Amino acid sequence: MARGDQLARQWRILQSLIASRRGKSAADLAQELEFHWRTVYRDLEALQLAGFPIFTDRIDGKNLWSVLDSARHNIPIPLSMTELMALYFSRGLMTVLKDTVFYESLESFFRKIKATLPDETTRYLDRIEESFEVGSKPYKQYSKLRDSIDRISEATIHRKIIEIDYYTMSRKEETRRKVAPYKIWFFDGAFYLVGNCGLREDIRIFALDRIKSLKLTDETFEMPEDFKVEDFMQTSFGVFHGEPQTVRIRFAAEVAGYIGEKIWHKTQKIEPQKDGSIIFEAEVAGTEEIKFWLMTWGSRAEVLEPVALRDEMLAEAEAMLHTYQR
Repeated sequence: MARGDQLARQWRILQSLIASRRGKSAADLAQELEFHWRTVYRDLEALQLAGFPIFTDRIDGKNLWSVLDSARHNIPIPLSMTELMALYFSRGLMTVLKDTVFYESLESFFRKIKATLPDETTRYLDRIEESFEVGSKPYKQYSKLRDSIDRISEATIHRKIIEIDYYTMSRKEETRRKVAPYKIWFFDGAFYLVGNCGLREDIRIFALDRIKSLKLTDETFEMPEDFKVEDFMQTSFGVFHGEPQTVRIRFAAEVAGYIGEKIWHKTQKIEPQKDGSIIFEAEVAGTEEIKFWLMTWGSRAEVLEPVALRDEMLAEAEAMLHTYQR
């Protein structure tokens, strides 16, 4: 039996006892939770040894287990085991945002929760936390973005237009522009501002790392009621946004399994071929980022459509060959 299963079972036992005023026998709990009564009995004894305020009393010829009335309201009844595990799992996921106000706020939240719980419950939560490990790490040093995140959040909440000096990587230039900030978007390890750009008169995405200066103005804006980042980015392969077009890529049999087991794009379609290869098809907005993705697969990926992307990949391959032949 996996440790996580044991903890989940024990937490369900605790919740059942808390909800019962009269108490329940091991057999009652076993029937309710669909476990063997001996398993439930061992769990009850384990919880008691761990310091949980549960006891047994013989009533009407049955040994009934109950929670002490004095402790009944000190155990977090509203949280189910799955909710509790999800909460602790999310704590691990948030380590990717270390050095940000989000991570620090979550840590503060956990400290406050633990401060209100009895020692036995805290020990139990620690056991739950030890049962999970989230393999994540910070992509960048986010501490330098703290001020930008705070001010953009303030502007978004109060519907204030901001003025920024922004460095565009592709053009190697810095421009000043006014932006109506719609959302702060965290994607693939980076923070972005999604908003309506006055300079381009359209919705644009700005990497927070490249905002060189930022100030709030007194100008206000109206947030479109129907705007959703996920809808706006639906056809993008990453962050870049461009004209939608269909891409078709043949992946060799040796990597077909890796491609087919993951959702790379919301619109993707997979067509298995007789030789074990697959045809990957998707409707993407712009091809800049899918080009970088294709390069990670090397010769195992062949662009079939569009022709322009195929030509770009050929030019990249020739440039790489030239680099290695020098």
